[in-house]
Amino acid sequence: MIEKNYQPAEIENRISRQWEDAGAFKAGRPERRDAEPFTIVIPPPNVTGSLHMGHALNNTLQDILCRFERMRGRDVLWQPGTDHAGIATQMVVERQLMERQEPGRRDMGRAKFLERVWKWKAESGGVIVNQLKRLGASCDWSRERFTMDEGLSRAVAKVFVELYSQGLIYKDKRLVNWDPKLLTAISDLEVQQIEVKSSLWHLRYPIAGRKFEVENPSSYIVVATTRPETMLGDTAVAVNPEDERYTHLVGMNVVLPLVGRLIPIVADEYSDPEKGSGAVKITPAHDFNDFEVGRRHNLPSISVLDQEARLSLTGNEDYLRGLPEAALIFAEELHGLDRLKARKLIVAKLEETGFLEKIEPNTHMVPHGDRSGVVIEPYLTDQWYVDAKTLAEPAIAAVRNGETAFVPKNWEKTYFEWMENIQPWCISRQLWWGHQIPAWYGPDGKVFVAETEDEAVGKALGYYVEQEVITAEQGHDMALDPAKRDGFITRDEDVLDTWFSSALWPFSTLGWPDDTTDVERYYPTNVLVTGFDIIFFWVARMMMMGIHFMKDVPFPTVYIHALVRDEKGAKMSKSKGNVIDPLHLIDDYGADALRFTLAAMAAQGRDIKLSTQRVEGYRNFATKLWNASRFAEMNGCALADGFDPTQTKETLNRWIAHETAKATRDVTDAIQAYRFNDAAGIMYRFVWNVFCDWYLELAKPVLMGPDNPAKAETQASIAWARDEILKLLHPFMPFLTEELWAVTAKRDGLLALAEWPLKAPPPPVIDVAIPGDPLAMPMIIPPETQAEPFSDPAAESEIGWLTELVSAIRSLRAEMNIPPATLFPLVLVGASPDIKARAERWSDVMKRLARLGDISFADRAPDGSVQLLVRGEVAAIPLKGVIDLAAEKVRLDKELAKADADIKRVDAKLGNEKFVANAPEEVIDEQREKREEAETRKAKILEALERLKDVA
Repeated sequence: MIEKNYQPAEIENRISRQWEDAGAFKAGRPERRDAEPFTIVIPPPNVTGSLHMGHALNNTLQDILCRFERMRGRDVLWQPGTDHAGIATQMVVERQLMERQEPGRRDMGRAKFLERVWKWKAESGGVIVNQLKRLGASCDWSRERFTMDEGLSRAVAKVFVELYSQGLIYKDKRLVNWDPKLLTAISDLEVQQIEVKSSLWHLRYPIAGRKFEVENPSSYIVVATTRPETMLGDTAVAVNPEDERYTHLVGMNVVLPLVGRLIPIVADEYSDPEKGSGAVKITPAHDFNDFEVGRRHNLPSISVLDQEARLSLTGNEDYLRGLPEAALIFAEELHGLDRLKARKLIVAKLEETGFLEKIEPNTHMVPHGDRSGVVIEPYLTDQWYVDAKTLAEPAIAAVRNGETAFVPKNWEKTYFEWMENIQPWCISRQLWWGHQIPAWYGPDGKVFVAETEDEAVGKALGYYVEQEVITAEQGHDMALDPAKRDGFITRDEDVLDTWFSSALWPFSTLGWPDDTTDVERYYPTNVLVTGFDIIFFWVARMMMMGIHFMKDVPFPTVYIHALVRDEKGAKMSKSKGNVIDPLHLIDDYGADALRFTLAAMAAQGRDIKLSTQRVEGYRNFATKLWNASRFAEMNGCALADGFDPTQTKETLNRWIAHETAKATRDVTDAIQAYRFNDAAGIMYRFVWNVFCDWYLELAKPVLMGPDNPAKAETQASIAWARDEILKLLHPFMPFLTEELWAVTAKRDGLLALAEWPLKAPPPPVIDVAIPGDPLAMPMIIPPETQAEPFSDPAAESEIGWLTELVSAIRSLRAEMNIPPATLFPLVLVGASPDIKARAERWSDVMKRLARLGDISFADRAPDGSVQLLVRGEVAAIPLKGVIDLAAEKVRLDKELAKADADIKRVDAKLGNEKFVANAPEEVIDEQREKREEAETRKAKILEALERLKDVA
């Protein structure tokens, strides 16, 4: 018995438990061991995370695919898991320690701190997993993985060691993005460029051997900088080799102001003659471009900042080498100052000594850490790198030759642009939470890379015994007693970039390298569903690692979904206060309503403008189906044994079988093509319009009538169509459909494991042409031809004509503002015997649904009538005397004037260059939508006015 009201909160937890108890989502179910596998790996959310709207969209789309393929009989593995999120997790735990006034990370020591992190993970790290279950994600939760679990850690160590042995991982001293708050290197992708209002300082650098005079420009070169504190580390001034103003100075030196260091003037194309003075200061240790210039000209790199972005000058041999005594005193004065305090002192000193020419206001982009929010410093340090350029080549080729395709295709351009200009990948992070780098150092700094500590120690001790640094007995004792090698062999303290472990996700989660049984079955995966913002972070890196270690792409398709924005098109952010919490929407409207909203709006390449009204609207859609199912139950609609919709006799029932078959084909095609919005739209129209509004409405007279074969057939047909709807709608609205499946009939099993209405074509069989001959070409045996889906054009023609005619009359009523109580006649013009028969069969229905008086036939349309063309047939409605034509024209003219005024108002805004240049993107989009809506209104009003002319 179906409950009176649809209450999502009452059914969702219960349905989830049923799925879990039945092991419905487990891969490798006994009955599917021989089925074709279908695999998706979840983009692992951060263990610190909670469900946001991006997660909700991403996982809804994956779930639609998984439920669809599971119902098509595939052995589905949707691999779940979470990412250890190095920086984010460490920040969360450190903040917790601070709030509780407990000792900090460094006071506690590495081992104790990591204990605390694991404890936090056990207590709070599973939040997002439970939230994904609330959304209805049908992952195989029994296989949940974590990027730092034991198996994945072994995979990470193996990959590191193999890449190192192949020369694809190496250590190098290079500039990195350094976060002075978190005290770690971060990637380019974790840096946010923020516009900052600051200054541009123009400095005079005296030419060596000439007397410096402010009034004599030939005695100095002017350079400009946005960071005066870094000038202490300058090791050259660069000018363009084609710049005639400076060619005679190339090879000469300038004296670095305040420091006294002689630095050369070099010719390099990096210097732009059109910008500023055409001369630029070169600070290789504090600027990425300058670092490359420094390499080209063999310039020294002098770092003047420490890890916390404070001036580090005393004891800095590179800085102090060869400086005059006065510079040493100034170094002591600056040492230890924060970069911004040092900046003020340096600028004041430059002004005092005449080396400051001018200061200009300057708005420019400044890099900030996306986690810490502080200004990032380019910092010269030893780090571990992956030779990404070498690994990228086969990953680029795989997309070029179609082994992996992006949907929508335009994202391939983004992928290529980044991959073809890829830089060495800095994989070391100065954190404690993460995979500690599997490298150990001897007393002379020699590195030993190995998968395990025992293996590394064995290598190291063997090496130092051979080099006679230690004796064989000492080596033996050190091998047995870790305490005896303490300080002699030490492990690298750094951990690996979080994305290094997640790059292995498609195969490490399947048991590689310990057990490759699942790798052989489920790799490569079938599709990756992800957001565009991690194409570089994750997609590209999985491609590189998958091809290198598995010798095959990790997925043939990458579906890139868009952003979820607020209803006005603005990006959601806490600072704007426009964040919509998916969990609140689930609480208020149910998970199914949220899922259907996201799917219905997920048009390829178009951002989603989400509003609670849309979610509420789809909650109403769920209620509509619930109430329709109750109506069917109350009218005795139940599945009949052996019922075959293709053998029905009644035209109406053959029509619903035809429409159901069409919806099934269309939904199947749309899901397979990743057109989720089209699939949802087809289901919405089919359920709301075709099934509820038309089929049930047209069936009412039969259901209310006496018992007879037509009624019995209609009852069975309604129950059958309802079941087909539940199957087709299940991937989108799993909770609602599973509940209705259970309460509408006795079932053999769960809807989640029921058969999809349209069978998937079996894969072709590949057979050996000549047994025993390995060189013989294999034969491909095509699958058996499947039966064509049911179709009845005659039934569709009759019921289609009826529904379209009633719809056209209802639209006319709305256009002409005719009250529902007003009945008017209908004249079918030049009707064929077939149309006359239809009209007579459905006469009562037409009068009731279209609010008609008399229905008659004529050879021509009566004077003063509006003519409707429906499927080539003319229907005339005499309106003279039914409505006040003059008053209606006045009303429509007013509506037209209003629409024109709305269009004019928007055009004035969009035609204003200042408005377009300064207004946020979402405001511009909103204005365009207003114009589009006004144009649609205007077109309808003009059509109504044209009809009035015909009547007159």
